[in-house]
Amino acid sequence: MTIPLWTLLIASVLPYVWFTISNPLRKREFGTVDNRHPRLQQAQQTALGARSNAASANAFEALAVYAPSVLLAHLNAPDSALAPKLALAWVALRLGHGLAYLGDKPALRTTCFAFALFCSYGLYLVGARVL
Repeated sequence: MTIPLWTLLIASVLPYVWFTISNPLRKREFGTVDNRHPRLQQAQQTALGARSNAASANAFEALAVYAPSVLLAHLNAPDSALAPKLALAWVALRLGHGLAYLGDKPALRTTCFAFALFCSYGLYLVGARVL
């Protein structure tokens, strides 16, 4: 398996990393985890719980852009030297994004988000054989 494909596996796990942090915080904040209406309870979370839940949701959203870019680069340019670098940078930036979310650092979070998005677009360009 190529490095970009390994990063796709990591990308698919990241939303659950942030959710794993959010869930115990729900129990601490509300005394219980409401499995009948979890989204209603999550919407009421505050502070770190709300930020970790938002980081999880954002990680799912980012996956929708990242996954096709990796697959396109892998299929159309499997020998690219740039694709693994972009993929690894994306993972590092998305980890930074989640940690900045948890740490309540909005400027850093936005910066990580933007640069990770550029990495995804770069992978699309690798797949299009433009880069």
